Amino acid sequence: MVQSEKQVATDRAPKMGARRIYEALKDQILSRVYEAGSQLPSSRSLANELHVSRTTVTVAYEQLAAEGFVELRQGARPRVITLHMGPHLRDIKAPRETRGPLSAYGERLRALSPWLDYLTNTLTVDFRYGDLAPSDFPALAWKRAINSVITRRPVRLAYEDPRGSRRLRQALQGYLWRARTLQCNLEQIIVVTGSQQGLDLCARIVLDAGRAFVMENPGYRMARQIFSSTGATAVAVAVDADGLKTEDLAQIDARMAYVTPSHQFPLGGVMPISRRQQLLDWARDHDAYVVEDDYDSEYRYDISPVPPLQSLEDGRNVIYLGTVSKTLSPMLRIGYLVVPQQLQEVFATAKQLVDRHTPMTEQEALASLIESGAYESHVRRVRRLHRERRETLLSALEYALGERITIEGADAGLHVVVWLNELPGSLETALIEAARQHGVGLYGISPLYDSATGPTGAPRERLGLVMGYSALTPRQIERGVQLLAAAIDTVKGTR
Repeated sequence: MVQSEKQVATDRAPKMGARRIYEALKDQILSRVYEAGSQLPSSRSLANELHVSRTTVTVAYEQLAAEGFVELRQGARPRVITLHMGPHLRDIKAPRETRGPLSAYGERLRALSPWLDYLTNTLTVDFRYGDLAPSDFPALAWKRAINSVITRRPVRLAYEDPRGSRRLRQALQGYLWRARTLQCNLEQIIVVTGSQQGLDLCARIVLDAGRAFVMENPGYRMARQIFSSTGATAVAVAVDADGLKTEDLAQIDARMAYVTPSHQFPLGGVMPISRRQQLLDWARDHDAYVVEDDYDSEYRYDISPVPPLQSLEDGRNVIYLGTVSKTLSPMLRIGYLVVPQQLQEVFATAKQLVDRHTPMTEQEALASLIESGAYESHVRRVRRLHRERRETLLSALEYALGERITIEGADAGLHVVVWLNELPGSLETALIEAARQHGVGLYGISPLYDSATGPTGAPRERLGLVMGYSALTPRQIERGVQLLAAAIDTVKGTR
């Protein structure tokens, strides 16, 4: 009988002995790959995986149990025991750092400071922007939609259109017209794995090393880093109460401009029609593209919705970016681009090269929510909840801090900017650390300013905070503001 290539390779591979299995598992326990209370694989499944006898795995497990690393019980998988790390337990040696050659892109990424948003949160109250409350998620409607998708058996399991599910793109086409007066062809819509991938595709397709791109100042830090990773150079343009100061664009030769015209991030300005037209005129004259990030347009409280740039007569050079991260969950990783017709094929090709397509089950489930009206019903519900949270935050800030602060950007969105009139910007780090000691998470505005603009980039005369409230209950908001006031007093007392 002829053996398969896979079987031959398996037979030729060196067998792992009990000692090697024991040492590998011990290292993984010490380095917390397996944490206290977690279960190791069963001896049968691990033996099958490693192509060794079950007895070999059992010997390794018994040695781990003898040394107090795991607990063995008849009929149950081994469970890791809580370890009290002492001198008798060696630390895992960190691998020797090597700085081998990378591409220019890799070197640019290595120079970036780490992005730490994913760290475990142990704070009492966290005002981090972008988080949503789990209780707001339409779990029942989403479960029904997912179940419906799963029970519909396709003819075959195959790769799909890189632009995304046709059903979802049709649903988005109707939704964008209803919600944002945006009209487009189906082929212009590209479903992406979150807005970050949308920005990355824009960077790859539009920017080259050595070219320039316009960024709002202050603006979205992640977008600036994504675009800069191509080797392009950021040109920081100041914003005011009306968003990007488009009059400053006249002498700038750039390939792209990134803007948040419906709700400037983070200051909250709304770009008036005169500036919108000036921005589009600049893009046409310089043969440049405008990336319009419409990241939270669903949340408008005291102002009327503003049509997107893409819907204006001269919006042919606009790449529109939307997401469900602020309406459903940032964990879903579903966003969408509406690209100019002349770019629809190249964007589809770029998406295919990056990851073939965004996961189809979630796309079909979202399409179902939009088609049934459940999505827009959910948006209306959470808009009311966020309005209540915003009013609680504004009232709590007014009560606790009054004239000691100035609030900006409260008319829309899921965050406000709070300027502390009594503290200079140089005390931002001190306040954040003091707040963490009090159990509250605060986030300064200075990282959102372009560092290349020097000392005049971020304001130094007063300290600014970006305070999100969409994941908090009214009671948490009120408690968080009390802790903020206590942290401010602590910092003032040490000056």
